[in-house]
Amino acid sequence: MSYESERKRLLEGKLYCPFKILDDTWNDVHKAQKEFNESEFWHDNTAFEKLKKCFGSAPDDLVLIAPVYFNHGDKVFFGKHFFANAGLTILDENEVRFGNDVMLGPNCNILAASHPTDAVIRREALVYALPVTIGNDVWIGGNVTINQGVTIGDEVIIGSGSVVTKDIPSHTIAAGNPCKVIRELTDEDKKYWEDQLKEYQDYCKEEESK
Repeated sequence: MSYESERKRLLEGKLYCPFKILDDTWNDVHKAQKEFNESEFWHDNTAFEKLKKCFGSAPDDLVLIAPVYFNHGDKVFFGKHFFANAGLTILDENEVRFGNDVMLGPNCNILAASHPTDAVIRREALVYALPVTIGNDVWIGGNVTINQGVTIGDEVIIGSGSVVTKDIPSHTIAAGNPCKVIRELTDEDKKYWEDQLKEYQDYCKEEESK
């Protein structure tokens, strides 16, 4: 079986053998992330720039706090204004796509890879992988795990410690294990935070005038 046909099975979410599709991406991202994780990235971005070249897409304003871990990197697509605190792990056997203005707390795991539930089949070293998609303006709390095949909509908040096993619709707050929608985001939420912003802006003006 050829590399191309095995990779095609991977991207289609079918069983495949990961040892038949090892390529330069695994070596490249592991070398780059080791260098980044051991670097003084806060004042020298040389190692980070090398790591960014491993990704499917990486905007100029991408922010990652070390340490990080990726399986391949080339199937990770970051949107604009992405921020992840320390400890991000992405098993990008299939594609992992982020929208714009996404923030992740520390120690988040995004697991596009999985194993068969049948123990006999697991012994065959066969796995499968499903894509993960995260929309725009999403805030994911610390210690969240997002499993394979999940889609998270736009303007979603995922509470800390959640395990996301199913899709989460847009404009909601969700939390728990398994993660479930708690409530929708409303105009009252919007007004409350607009008022908080105005109060802060007024405070800044007062400070500047002193």
